[in-house]
Amino acid sequence: MNEVENDEIRQHVRNRYKKIALQDTSSDSCCEPVICCKESSPSVDQMSSKLGYSEEELTVVPVGANLGLGCGNPQAIASLQRGEVVVDLGSGGGFDSFLASRQVGETGKVIGVDMTPEMISKARGNALKSGYQNTEFRLGEIEHLPIADQSVHVIISNCVINLSPDKQQVFNEAYRILKVGGRLAISDVVTTAVLPELIKQDMDALASCVSGASSIGEIEQMLINSGFKDIAIEPKDESRVFIKDWVEGVNIEDYIVSSVIKAVK
Repeated sequence: MNEVENDEIRQHVRNRYKKIALQDTSSDSCCEPVICCKESSPSVDQMSSKLGYSEEELTVVPVGANLGLGCGNPQAIASLQRGEVVVDLGSGGGFDSFLASRQVGETGKVIGVDMTPEMISKARGNALKSGYQNTEFRLGEIEHLPIADQSVHVIISNCVINLSPDKQQVFNEAYRILKVGGRLAISDVVTTAVLPELIKQDMDALASCVSGASSIGEIEQMLINSGFKDIAIEPKDESRVFIKDWVEGVNIEDYIVSSVIKAVK
């Protein structure tokens, strides 16, 4: 795949998340992958509870930060410590970034990176109105992170790397910015079977965290190629409960599952 094709994919994804960023989050309407704003859709908090967020986590973040997106709770698996520098890849409205910032405290720092200007504006607004001093948001692609070499302790991400047309470059960049001993702790989807061709060629399915998923073996090899060690990829079979609603007319839970992905530099 060439860079022009990669840019077309990024623009399609960017347009989708621009729409999500601009939607009214003061109501119970929401955009979960593929299924958007149906009368029968669960609330944002209901969806997030299924992903592993506690009631406390859902109430302490700024209103509008939680967009009901993702496939797990990455900051809960990251074992964050006070004083650490954390980068959140694909930070969206800032939900996971704000939760992480509470764990690293005033002496720590969280940097959210997102390629959608509307998401960055939303996250910055949320940080400002709620007085988050240790959190900032930078516009950039996760394949080209606007962050210095070896300056980060932990990288988190919630169902975002699957959206990239160049995942190897994402992991290369993650390795570059991590300090020696730094760690990767992400939630993302992985394939458990070969996706139907109709789904693989669907750009909306890709932008909805479905058709861009890689297998466990592929992700493991990419992490090895980047230089990571102590790699652990743990599929979460219980995620099929919410993944089954991502695509209508297809038993998508037979093909993809959420997974915890960890590695160390």
